[in-house]
Amino acid sequence: MKLQIFLYALWGFLWAGYFALDGLDFGVGVLFAVLGRGSAERRLMLNSIGPVWNGNEVWLLGAGAITFAAFPAAYASIFSSFYLLFVILVGALILRGVVFEFRGSLQSAGWTGIWDAAFTLGSIIPAFLFGIVFGNIFRGLAMGSGGFQGSFLSFFNPYSLLTGVLFLALFSYHGAVWLAAKTGGGMQRKAESAAVAGWFVLLAVCAVFAVYTGYDTRMFDNYVNHPAWWLVPALLVVSLAASGYFLLRRQNLAAFLASGLTVALTVFFGIVGLYPDLLPSRTDGRYSVTLANAAASDYALWLMAGLLVIFLPLIIGYQLWVYGLFRGRLLEEEVAADEDAY
Repeated sequence: MKLQIFLYALWGFLWAGYFALDGLDFGVGVLFAVLGRGSAERRLMLNSIGPVWNGNEVWLLGAGAITFAAFPAAYASIFSSFYLLFVILVGALILRGVVFEFRGSLQSAGWTGIWDAAFTLGSIIPAFLFGIVFGNIFRGLAMGSGGFQGSFLSFFNPYSLLTGVLFLALFSYHGAVWLAAKTGGGMQRKAESAAVAGWFVLLAVCAVFAVYTGYDTRMFDNYVNHPAWWLVPALLVVSLAASGYFLLRRQNLAAFLASGLTVALTVFFGIVGLYPDLLPSRTDGRYSVTLANAAASDYALWLMAGLLVIFLPLIIGYQLWVYGLFRGRLLEEEVAADEDAY
């Protein structure tokens, strides 16, 4: 059981890492048409994430791999229940990735406009749908002896829609703070203004989400039964407040790091609230997918744990190296003079 809990914690850590890293990419995409008023500004926004976006998605592969290898029953239930949503989500992720390859291949306003729209949609759709998926997981599905008993439209309930809005607000703020820390000149000033406005929007959405979570889910039961676990939402509040404080003082890098911690702790808030469930049943707890009934064999669990202990530090080290290699602010003039830029 301790090994299952360890892998459950790593499962949450990988999802938190993915949303904290790829969330900034989603945020830049959501703000792409809002802040990028011309070709130069949009190229600047693309190049701010160009060297890192692909590596950020490695965390998604890791989260999927640990679900498949360590909790195969949960993998089967989650993917079969959300199959159509995942098809749309993955299609949007592919669309976003293609933009980096094809946007600059032709010097045509029409061609560029198509890929600009693709980048925006390829960022908004996954961000919102991830919120829909996790909102339904937090809330619980209509699970029975034959698996998921609901319809496709049942996924779009008020709580999951609110979670989708929360994810959009989180990532938009995270992306704005990233641009404020990564770019200079006019884009930096616009990103700072957008981030300040986004912070207040995010604060309001978080407050509504917390209240609705207490009303429509059982996630607060774990916090009531384990008072020490309140440390997670307490740190979440502190990190969000710290990000806003640093932003107002124009300490943009510190604001970005605090924003990333806010995203990660938001995920952990849900993971802690779910425990020991991976996919709770809203209709009958007997049909919930839990650590106990979803875990693979001891051999598979030990193998997965060993692989993660070896490769996760390598992934973290590689990404720290990449972010360090491409540190520093980007300016429109530099991007315009670089023929290899996106």
